[in-house]
Amino acid sequence: MSYFIKYQLLKMSTLGSGVLAASKIPILVLCGPSGSGKSTLLKKLLSEFDNKFGFSISHTTRSPRPGETNGVDYHYVTRDEMQQAIKNGDFVEFAEFSGNIYGTSKKSISDVLYTQRICILDIDVQGVKQLKQIPDFQSKQRLVFINPPSLNTLKARLVDRGTETEESLAKRLAVAQAEIDYGITPGNFDLVIVNDEVDKAYGKLREFILPDIQQLEKEKTQTEGGDGDK
Repeated sequence: MSYFIKYQLLKMSTLGSGVLAASKIPILVLCGPSGSGKSTLLKKLLSEFDNKFGFSISHTTRSPRPGETNGVDYHYVTRDEMQQAIKNGDFVEFAEFSGNIYGTSKKSISDVLYTQRICILDIDVQGVKQLKQIPDFQSKQRLVFINPPSLNTLKARLVDRGTETEESLAKRLAVAQAEIDYGITPGNFDLVIVNDEVDKAYGKLREFILPDIQQLEKEKTQTEGGDGDK
């Protein structure tokens, strides 16, 4: 079946179950502990295929860090706003870490699908587990776990950021170990990439998602040529 869904279905401001069920556009889910290098791989992917992907911008209740921009890095909201949206069923996944809530809204995914691009989700293990419970996601999600070379390497990367206290660093490392244990368990992800060398890691990610990119481009060409409805 075509990756493309009709414009009328994508006009909805939220991603309801009907729209999600109809869409065949893949959703690329990247998961890995903080400091594993997901952002670097994402930047390389978007740099090479900027018009094929759309990034789902997450919501968070934490304050912006220096250099971060609302609506670009995250949608920054209050705890009350986030909790109310969760109660309203506006999120496909959410989790709390270090006193802050993070989540992926239905609308953020809908906004990407509306442009007929592959949607990228950068979420944690808790989010992946929640997505696996949504039947309409199962046939279109591409689950990739980015694994650091070692916990010591991960610790060094986090320390180099200069944003962690001793307490927050200890918490992140404990969470990271649990995420790694889940991530490397066979069957939990479609692909596990050890990010020891950026170019090599990116090559594996590129090879994995390239067939979907090519199929998407083929469908787009057919649609623009007037064959999309045949």
